[in-house]
Amino acid sequence: MKTFQSLKEFPPLVGQEVAVSDWLTITQEQVNQFAQATGDHQWIHVDVEKAGAGPFGGPIAHGFLTLSLLPKFFESTMEIVESRMGVNYGLNRVRFMAPVPVGSRLRARMKLLACEPIDNRGVQMTWEVTIEREGAAKPVCVAESIARRYP
Repeated sequence: MKTFQSLKEFPPLVGQEVAVSDWLTITQEQVNQFAQATGDHQWIHVDVEKAGAGPFGGPIAHGFLTLSLLPKFFESTMEIVESRMGVNYGLNRVRFMAPVPVGSRLRARMKLLACEPIDNRGVQMTWEVTIEREGAAKPVCVAESIARRYP
């Protein structure tokens, strides 16, 4: 985990990869819980037997489950000592480029695209987050995430 003392450390990092998360394993239990929370019970995610005969040879995680891991990836990779609060401001662009089979290990690479001052001495940061699957040739998801942080 990288530790930053203040938000002032981020503007010089624009254009750079700032952090890479540890690997995280996707379990069938997580997929089932996500299906329960969202109402998305499509068989490709939750019916292990049917999914085993499907196009991916087993169940895959929901794309939105993969996307919902962004806060965990950020939290596990960086701490900002003099920041009391962060707010998810939204997304500019999201692409799901490859499936995430249950049992896959994922990690995220965070590149800072922009860091602009906002009200209340805060900053708005735009991040390119590339989620990789261990052993895969291409990312499973690339998202442009916007967060606001306040001192």
